[in-house]
Amino acid sequence: MTDLDLSDSFGEIAPRFGLSRPAGRCFGAIWRAAQAPSAEDLVDQLGRSRSNISVALKELREAGLIQSARTPGSRKEFFVAPADPWELARLVLGERARRVIGPARDQLAVLETRSADPRAAALCEVLDAVAGHMGALSRLTPEALATQIDPARSAPKSSGKKKKKKADKAAT
Repeated sequence: MTDLDLSDSFGEIAPRFGLSRPAGRCFGAIWRAAQAPSAEDLVDQLGRSRSNISVALKELREAGLIQSARTPGSRKEFFVAPADPWELARLVLGERARRVIGPARDQLAVLETRSADPRAAALCEVLDAVAGHMGALSRLTPEALATQIDPARSAPKSSGKKKKKKADKAAT
């Protein structure tokens, strides 16, 4: 898969995570890059306007998915993204809780006060629980998140050799 294929794929996936297509394409290019790209590098690589790239980079920074770095002696900003996929999952969980669950809960709370519908109150409680759980997951370390989501990761690895049980030894 080429860098452009990865960027295009991230561009298609991004709206499912609340990001714009250009932000997804920029993220794909940054995440896959051997050396941190500058905004000008992204303009050249992705064939987008400078303003389009700037808006996408701002969106990615606000989501906490990228950081800027400077090289000594250079005035250019270079962009880096966490390489660990579990760190990315942790960041996306926190951002989704902030951008989607929180506003939905707030809107339901307004509906609840206007209509006094007990279903709205119940749904608010569910969204509070979901937001709390997502928030707790987003505060875990990447390793702890991986273990929490995929418990098989924490299972001890077997050496392939079977151990005899003490009861078997006593019977012989």
